Amino acid sequence: MSLMSEYIKKIEKEGWTVSRFEEELVNLIKKYNQIRNSYLLIYATAGDKPIDQKMIMQDDYYIIHDLLKDRPENNLDVFIETLGGSGEVVEEIVGFFHGKFDTISFIIAGQAKSAGTIMALSGHEIYMTETGSLGPIDAQVKLGRSRISASDYVDWIEQKKTEAEKTGKLNPFDAIMIAQITPGELYGIVHSLQYAKDLVIDWIPKYKFKNWITTETRKIAVTDEMKKARAKEIADKLIERETWRTHGRPIKINDLQELLKINRIEDDPKLSEVVFKIHTVIRFLFERSTVFKIFAIADEKIFRHFHPPIVQPAPGPGMAPQQADVVVIDHSCNNCGKMHKLYAKLKKEPKIDFDMKAQGRTPLPVNNLITCPCGVKIDLTPVRRDIEANLGKKLVF
Repeated sequence: MSLMSEYIKKIEKEGWTVSRFEEELVNLIKKYNQIRNSYLLIYATAGDKPIDQKMIMQDDYYIIHDLLKDRPENNLDVFIETLGGSGEVVEEIVGFFHGKFDTISFIIAGQAKSAGTIMALSGHEIYMTETGSLGPIDAQVKLGRSRISASDYVDWIEQKKTEAEKTGKLNPFDAIMIAQITPGELYGIVHSLQYAKDLVIDWIPKYKFKNWITTETRKIAVTDEMKKARAKEIADKLIERETWRTHGRPIKINDLQELLKINRIEDDPKLSEVVFKIHTVIRFLFERSTVFKIFAIADEKIFRHFHPPIVQPAPGPGMAPQQADVVVIDHSCNNCGKMHKLYAKLKKEPKIDFDMKAQGRTPLPVNNLITCPCGVKIDLTPVRRDIEANLGKKLVF
């Protein structure tokens, strides 16, 4: 039986709730610590939830520091899952890790992209499953309403510069696009790209290559210059757009083995079982609750939630909430703050639609997705699950 099926069975047959999954995660962390003789930190974010705070941000550093500052252990393992975020915050977190612990290892069973990849490259060891992936390390910068690859933008600017030198002009569309960015912003993008490379080139020789004494084939003594040269080669490769094509490209363990040594988690059956269970439990927590970021150790856990919608049954006169034929949902967009007023039916009754629309409400879509005017897609699947679980009824559409 697959792990996903195993946990689904626990929900259906044993009535596991979100709190029971939280307990399971803590138990798995303790089991992991026994297997590895290390101390595990879970630092995971829900990549598919449209919330800006899911990225690596300053508050994450404060939480991680608070959780670990008094720990007496020497070895730290970090189970990391993130789509990226602030490189500056990564630098603070890494500085704290290496100032506090003797050995740092990163465990990757899901996605550790962009700034998450940069963080993983600061470890003495990297452990990956076949499902795990890193990503290109080119910085993501905010330009207008979107986040774009710094490497892509720099390449585009250089292409247009060459084109203008050859023809003496730019086409009107390109001219308008270039006019919207200042020289200061352009330099900021260039420096963001170099900053990511600098971190990797600094950290890999210091930590990942700390015990690289002789070369594998010729048994030649490894110098500091050789370590730095190899680190630069790795950084250049992880930024190389011709190889990866897109910033979101998953870089798997087989892709990385040619660049630097990665430990394959599946080679240790006991470790593999607990790591895959941790990854599965985290997925259930993200899917079945409003949790979007998890910080957890064996002794303490901090879950960050997005602002849940206000859901109220709307019973008729003299009716108990459980007898209601409709629920009203007020959800504030976590990105722009716009209030979305919706309703969901528990009974197939056309008059409900008439009454709710008269109140300025819109029906909850059958796919549970709404799109805010700010462009953010809002997934209300957890809200629907909570309504059906609390009222013991299925929604009708």
